[in-house]
Amino acid sequence: MDTTTKARNISSKEEQYIQEQYNLLMDSCATSMGEDELDLVRRAFHLANKMHDGVHRNSGEPYIIHPLAVARIVNEEIGLEGEAVASALLHDVVEDTPSTIKDIKQEFGDRIGVIIDGLTKIAEVFDRKKSLQAENFRKILMTLTHDVRVIIIKLADRLHNMRTLDSMPPNKQIKISGETIYFYAPLAHRLGLYSLKNELEDLSLKYRHPNTYQEIVDQLEATKEQRKKEIEEFTTPIHNKLRENGIDYHIVAKPKTIYSIWNIMQQENISFHEISNLLNIRIVIHPTQDKPEKAQCWDVYSLLTDIYVPKPERIRDWISSPKSNGYEALHVTVMGPQGHWMEVQIRSKRMDDFAKKGFAARWKYKNHNERNDELDKWLSKIKEHLDSPKPDSLEFLDEFRLNLFSSEIFVFTPKGDTKTLPKNATALDFAYEIHTQVGNKAIGAKVNHQLVPLSHEIQNGDQVEILTSENQKIQQEWLNYARTAKAKAAITNAIKAETKNRIYKGKNELKKKLDERGLYPNSNLVRKLINAYEVSSKEELYSKIGSGIISLEGIDKVIKKHSRSKFIRYWGLQLSRTAHKTLAKNHDSSSKNKDQFNYKSPFIIKEDIDENQLPYQVASCCHPIPGDDVVGYKNPSSDVIVVHKAKCPNAIKLMSSEGQYIVPAQWTTHKFLSFLAKLSIKGIDRIGVAKDIITLISNELNANINKISFESFDGVFEGYIELYVHNVSDLNNLILNISKIKGVDSVKRFEDV
Repeated sequence: MDTTTKARNISSKEEQYIQEQYNLLMDSCATSMGEDELDLVRRAFHLANKMHDGVHRNSGEPYIIHPLAVARIVNEEIGLEGEAVASALLHDVVEDTPSTIKDIKQEFGDRIGVIIDGLTKIAEVFDRKKSLQAENFRKILMTLTHDVRVIIIKLADRLHNMRTLDSMPPNKQIKISGETIYFYAPLAHRLGLYSLKNELEDLSLKYRHPNTYQEIVDQLEATKEQRKKEIEEFTTPIHNKLRENGIDYHIVAKPKTIYSIWNIMQQENISFHEISNLLNIRIVIHPTQDKPEKAQCWDVYSLLTDIYVPKPERIRDWISSPKSNGYEALHVTVMGPQGHWMEVQIRSKRMDDFAKKGFAARWKYKNHNERNDELDKWLSKIKEHLDSPKPDSLEFLDEFRLNLFSSEIFVFTPKGDTKTLPKNATALDFAYEIHTQVGNKAIGAKVNHQLVPLSHEIQNGDQVEILTSENQKIQQEWLNYARTAKAKAAITNAIKAETKNRIYKGKNELKKKLDERGLYPNSNLVRKLINAYEVSSKEELYSKIGSGIISLEGIDKVIKKHSRSKFIRYWGLQLSRTAHKTLAKNHDSSSKNKDQFNYKSPFIIKEDIDENQLPYQVASCCHPIPGDDVVGYKNPSSDVIVVHKAKCPNAIKLMSSEGQYIVPAQWTTHKFLSFLAKLSIKGIDRIGVAKDIITLISNELNANINKISFESFDGVFEGYIELYVHNVSDLNNLILNISKIKGVDSVKRFEDV
């Protein structure tokens, strides 16, 4: 993150502050390191301090404070030792100073050199169509396969940058928080670093939706005493029971994270006060040596369910079958005294430490040959994915990220071998998990001895046998069946190879036909053929010729016919009907406020852009309307600004991969334009309910309904309405009034994202 300012001398007060922070680090390290490791940390600090001398961050602090803070996170919050702490202190030296990787290796050894190389950003200039940030992510992951500490230190670096993000301008805050929620938080989750993951999510929300974040903080503070009473009422019987049975334990009870609360509110379309359970309850036991941990955790489960009635379908045994990131715990949901379901996690002290520090808790410095089995399996999958042909970094990042948050299932081969797959994986995913060639030749599967198609979703504990045929050809629709990155990558590569063959064949066939007529396939002629055969590109033309879809028997008529070139639309986002207007030029070049444009549009651009007038489009993926938190994306190829909801997954992806094109935006009050909104309505069916809803919409807003449909089954109706509204306030009032109609159970706004 670019946080530096121009160099200036370090003051005596700043030198004192640097020494204080260094002393805190060394005091922390001294509790877990020997003298050799402490000497390594000292040498790393002195080099970093020398190379960063005089450089300051945007916050005004000396730059060395940042590496010191990252090193403390690595040691105190994650639990890594000597080499990792030294690498954290040196992580920006090669990137920001004249020092090289060779210098680092000579001074500190090859292992630290490899870590620093992985942490150093790519300096080359990439094609503007490529994502520099995605290339950086890819490089980090490539180095991760050699030393997992690379990504752990990178996560610590990102955490400190997020903790100090206040000093950055708004556009940088949006970009950095966007890529944090898109890439770094899921990766922390996948590595089992739950404490880091939770804080990264909360801080990302703070800068992406500051008002919402503060509202939740205020609500948590306002309900603090109420939660305290609820915790005491729920845990008092548990304390008594565990003490009676001589169990050494402690209970941790705290509210859910701000991000998880926000996520529940978004997914269920409810308010803060409608969330039934805001608490996380954790029982951590200190096991005795005379009995296995697993058995002692189940003993606590037995005692807990003597007090409260459990919900059988909500038992999760991550002790018998730990998650692939090493997480172990027993989860049980019970009915609390106030009539609310309460989830309780039961862990040993060792399991709790691993849950906080993930794979970092298992990393062994003394013997690098001792590695965690699950870590090895995951890293080998990453390496396999990295080794596959993937020239597009954004495509690679999408596929890698696909399974970061997925829950896992365990399935069996016909011989009883276990395979781990993400939840909702299909028989096709299982085939590619066995081997790429098995996937390529798959025609069907038998799940628990029953024949099923390749699109069949397999369940936890299924036994799966893949049926193959040498005559099978990979099909485009397989991409719709695949859930895993491995399967999608293999299918995509096979399709690309097949397409390349068809293009080559079609190009030669067309050239041969034109040669027979004494013609050369120049751009004008090819464009004429593209229009005549209604394809979008010459590659599609060649491919369809090569596959036989397009016949060249009538090519003479096509060549003679003078057809106009069709306009090909490469940008898929469209304005809503009533908002499809060109922006009026309204920028005062002599304005004192150079960082703000005031378009005659429903949003204000807050970033200095050279153009006096840019067109805008409302993103069709999320349909933002006035009142929604929004951001703008300036399309570099067309200078169109596309307005997305700030929480739109596509916008988050753009923030992380093309943050330099993100433009902060906000709505102005505007009653002349209308924007498309979509509502889903459910309720108890009765005669006239649809009429009442339509009448209310017409009378309430005098709004135009774009699309409407109602379906009824077993006494329940579901309705879908698209309509044009002016802003969020109008829409929320409408939703409130529709919900009051007799029979209506729920009204939700949704997007096609």
